[in-house]
Amino acid sequence: MILTDTDILREIEQGSIVIDPFSRGCLGSNSYDIHLGNTLAVYTEPHLDAKINNPITEFTIPDSGFLMQPNELYLGVTSEYTETHSHIPFLEGKSSVGRLGIDIHATAGKGDIGYCNTWTLEISVKKPVKVYAGMPIGQLIYFTASGPVITLYKDKPSAKYTSRSDRPVSSKMYKNF
Repeated sequence: MILTDTDILREIEQGSIVIDPFSRGCLGSNSYDIHLGNTLAVYTEPHLDAKINNPITEFTIPDSGFLMQPNELYLGVTSEYTETHSHIPFLEGKSSVGRLGIDIHATAGKGDIGYCNTWTLEISVKKPVKVYAGMPIGQLIYFTASGPVITLYKDKPSAKYTSRSDRPVSSKMYKNF
């Protein structure tokens, strides 16, 4: 089951969902709108290798916006830090963003119970499009789990994305080898 606005507010009050900063105006009937942070990153090498820590370069989105280009992978970050202790968070792009040809995640739309961090966005565009820090970029939807969790994501020894960051985090696939 998907949590409604009433459920999300209750879970925030109880501390099982944390959204920082939280704005009541961003709460939809069954989702919460999240925003693009002020930092983007791109990989510096023309070819990526899954067995190495591929370098990235970060830059701040200027107040005048940044024109994203097709055929480039941008790593973005949400303005919001979230914690989800007993529900399964899903990150989806807003329809208005999709209608501009912006995809905000390639494969990583589902979070794990116990994920506590900002969300790194894997952004690609179909046409050149200007984006701005702070613009609504996606929405979090929370699903109810059907049973207890043995190990929360933040407590798993194999969890690779547990260090709190307000910057985009590049792939840590190399740690699997």
